[in-house]
Amino acid sequence: MSILQLPHAPPDVILIDWHATLVDTHDAMYHAVDDVLPRLEELGLLDTLMQPEDSKTIEDAKLLKYVRENRRLHPKVVAARKISRTDIFEVLFGADSHAKQRAHAAFDDSYRKYVGEVTPLEPDIRANLEHLRDLGITLGVISNRNREFMSHELAIVDGHGWVDLFDVMSCGNDVAHRKPYPDLIAKALGDLGRDADEHCWYVGDSTTDVITARRAGVTALFYNGAGWDAEWLDKIFPGTVRHPDVPDAVIASITELVELARHLLAQDKRVERAREH
Repeated sequence: MSILQLPHAPPDVILIDWHATLVDTHDAMYHAVDDVLPRLEELGLLDTLMQPEDSKTIEDAKLLKYVRENRRLHPKVVAARKISRTDIFEVLFGADSHAKQRAHAAFDDSYRKYVGEVTPLEPDIRANLEHLRDLGITLGVISNRNREFMSHELAIVDGHGWVDLFDVMSCGNDVAHRKPYPDLIAKALGDLGRDADEHCWYVGDSTTDVITARRAGVTALFYNGAGWDAEWLDKIFPGTVRHPDVPDAVIASITELVELARHLLAQDKRVERAREH
């Protein structure tokens, strides 16, 4: 199965994940996760961990087994810096939404101690976001992160902030359920006064982001900033009955996002001109 394809419709709204898609906040994120995992028993979460045999991949099962035995992430996982807090909690707790809510709440309490430096994941992201706005596209930022932290990080990133670049922001504590539930996307679109459809693109770096987009009824773009090869992409997006959610397209950079949006918009205009004649 190949997921290297194009979206079906050009975007008029693009909603983008924050951490590991637009910015790097890995240090603070992993520090906070390191605080939460030793407290699994205290938080009543130890018995809610998934069984390794129920994991999606062998790698997920290994991560789960290591956390269960050591109450921390394997040093290689931390060193690789390729898995987000949200995906970690998905691997650990699966479909148990109550366990994930408690884990996210504990994470928020810890993250407050570490929130600080936030840097663009790519050097030209601000310019590329401005290009998207110049194309007439409405932009929004989506994050499982607490609004308190998002407001701070959005205001300081790049030295002068990106508040002016986004028309809407939807944060984890704005809604009843965080990703992979569709609530965050639904709230952002509601604030914009529009419905979910394929002309809304959601871009994120995790399998959870793709699932969220699918559940919300919008176009799903996977940001492959980690540089996964095609074999691994097919493993984490198998397209099976149990794990059916696959992205509509895969991009390796925000520059590619701009190029893809520009291509689809130009193609749409050509089709409109042909119909007129």
